Amino acid sequence: MATPGSSVPAAAPAAATPQIQLIPASAEGALDAAEEAVDLLLESGRAPGEVLVITTGEPHPWAAHELSFGEAAYWAQHDSGDDVFYADASVAGRAASRPVVVVAVNGGPDAAAATALPLALGRAGALLIVCGDPQQINSVLGAGV
Repeated sequence: MATPGSSVPAAAPAAATPQIQLIPASAEGALDAAEEAVDLLLESGRAPGEVLVITTGEPHPWAAHELSFGEAAYWAQHDSGDDVFYADASVAGRAASRPVVVVAVNGGPDAAAATALPLALGRAGALLIVCGDPQQINSVLGAGV
């Protein structure tokens, strides 16, 4: 039993908020901007398994290709954690946290971005990169991003 003044372990500190970077892009250009961001991350020394890419509109071609082999194979790629993983916003809640999350706001319903951005912020350990319309992104994540 703890008495006043005794040493009681403190609760674990809350995770630090990741740094947020915004790359302005049209919905049509958001996927290309996300690809460039991933390339720069890998060139700067990030391991591929540290990166998660989420799309709000059309799925990334890699995700569409991998899903053609079935959901089990697609999620096995995720679970192995060996490579960049691409997920549609509708299934991103199933993806594990990674040090870097890149979001391509490449269309889709407004609700997709409104759901994907807070989710991505929660999944990003150190860095969240958002590619898309700054006005839309700021309205979801808060002004000044």
